[in-house]
Amino acid sequence: MKPVSLLLAGFFLLMFSACDRGTLSEADKPGRKVIATREAPAAVGPYSQGILAGNTLYCAGQLAIDPASGTLISGGIKAQTRQVMKNLGAVLAAAGMNYDDVVRTTVYLADISDYKEMNEAYAEFFPTIRPARATVQVGRLPAGALLEVSCIAVKPE
Repeated sequence: MKPVSLLLAGFFLLMFSACDRGTLSEADKPGRKVIATREAPAAVGPYSQGILAGNTLYCAGQLAIDPASGTLISGGIKAQTRQVMKNLGAVLAAAGMNYDDVVRTTVYLADISDYKEMNEAYAEFFPTIRPARATVQVGRLPAGALLEVSCIAVKPE
């Protein structure tokens, strides 16, 4: 076989094997990288702490779990907000980013009456550049958490 024919045969073999799997593996998805760090709580389900696609990082929701002990911290909404934001900060750092790169957050509160206190602690992490945000009350959060926060960050090129 000629080199071009071998190259094409290899390409089709790769494509057919990817189709047989049903989904492409991480290595088959150019421009996409899983972000994982021990400085934030490990993912406990079929999700990633973060996915970096190009220069955009999509962070999974974080709870106020201490990454060292794996337990939900106590101390009320302000303490939990600070821990959640530290956990997000660890995922951001693992992707080479920081809070200034965050363009959007979503805050899920177990009780909307915690809004004011959550805001006070949340603002500590965004003193100058404040991302767009949505805040909603939800029925319940995992582990009895008072809040969960997810974010999207973009690293300038």
